[in-house]
Amino acid sequence: MRAKFEKTGLIILGTVLGILLSLNFSAIADKDTKNTLPIDDLRAFAEVFGKIKSDYVDPVEDKKLLTEAINGMLTGLDPHSTYLDADAFKELQDTTQGAFGGLGIEVGMEDGLVKVVSPIEDTPAFKAGLKSGDLIMKLDDTLVKGLSLNDAVKLMRGAPDTNIVLTIIRKGEPAPFTVTLTRAVIKVQSVKYKVPEPGYGYARVTQFQEKSSEDLAKAIKDMHDQNKGPFKGFILDLRNNPGGLLNSAVGISATFLPKDALVVYTEGRSKDSQMHLTASPENYARGADYLKSLPADVKTMPMVVLVNGGSASASEIVSGALQDHKRAVIMGTQTFGKGSVQTILPMNNGAGIKLTTARYFTPNGRSIQAKGIVPDIVVEDPADQGMTLHEADLSHHLANPKGGEEVTSAKTAAENKDKEAAKDKDTAKAERQAPFEPASKNDYQFNQAMNLLKGLQILQSNK
Repeated sequence: MRAKFEKTGLIILGTVLGILLSLNFSAIADKDTKNTLPIDDLRAFAEVFGKIKSDYVDPVEDKKLLTEAINGMLTGLDPHSTYLDADAFKELQDTTQGAFGGLGIEVGMEDGLVKVVSPIEDTPAFKAGLKSGDLIMKLDDTLVKGLSLNDAVKLMRGAPDTNIVLTIIRKGEPAPFTVTLTRAVIKVQSVKYKVPEPGYGYARVTQFQEKSSEDLAKAIKDMHDQNKGPFKGFILDLRNNPGGLLNSAVGISATFLPKDALVVYTEGRSKDSQMHLTASPENYARGADYLKSLPADVKTMPMVVLVNGGSASASEIVSGALQDHKRAVIMGTQTFGKGSVQTILPMNNGAGIKLTTARYFTPNGRSIQAKGIVPDIVVEDPADQGMTLHEADLSHHLANPKGGEEVTSAKTAAENKDKEAAKDKDTAKAERQAPFEPASKNDYQFNQAMNLLKGLQILQSNK
């Protein structure tokens, strides 16, 4: 029996070695180490593989074991690297184009539970009142503990108009509570805008999609026409925006910055991951430069950018660039702190991997990783009773290469413990069912931004 197992193990080891060699393992190996295969570790892998095949309580397909091994290899690196099977890969492509199916939440994994990074505006999750930092412990009757993130996401997907019950753990709530969501084909309008008062403009970017920067340019032109003249002030709202496409972030930054100003640069091990992206058409426009016809005052008008703990990744690129160039006042609360770049790499089997390939830096050389953007003016949202989630709270998160103190939700909670006053159950339930309405009379941060812009206008008028 032992001889049979050893033979099986050697066959498996040979197969693994052959796969690695066919993928040019040595070509992508760390150049700072010897280009040799870790034979002892691969032998251990083959031994575990063989033990599972021969001794596990139920038969397991080879494909499942290898897929789970790939999943573990990627998720053990950092919270954002992951394996995408063919369905998940297609859904990711649909998401960046603005239409996809599901509940409408950006999620990660923490201590075996699904953690909400940010609900996407106008989706079932947003309308149900889910918040950044919520922990999902059950999906219908299935416990999340023990599932991979991909498996949990698959359970949340489903045919439109079907229901799913989420059991939520939320800091400040005395016990877990359930929320019933109806799945939908989600068509995200990434840019929303309005003229809150004559002379002022407001635009909210909910996600950085393929055409978000172009849509923002159209919105600005429309508001400029409504105002019949230069803006007195402008608010760019990036709160609870989980990020998206890098070129879209560059385009939105370029809307307000001088031509060729540095927006962001990245540092990674491969040549392709070392970029300096400026406010130049080749970095944001695939065709004609849609920013060329914007009114000239867009580059100089007084401006406030609203951010919070749900502002991540591309949102932090934009707010960091505008802050470094002193182009806008950043207002709100500390951002999420995701300062890493993920590259989608297609695989030959129709699947793909999302792999962290670089860290990004603001024009002044700041790394946002695990720290976030600190607002110029800190304005808490009195209505926000949820637990703010930060990158530094996630297991295996990348360290900040500049060092210094990382910002976690525990630190935020300690600084804002007054927000966690106990509420009766009826009040808590009512708040869960009433989604936040941005740029309304009840939006405290928005109103503070308007007050600041009006104050700046008065100061300019008195000069």
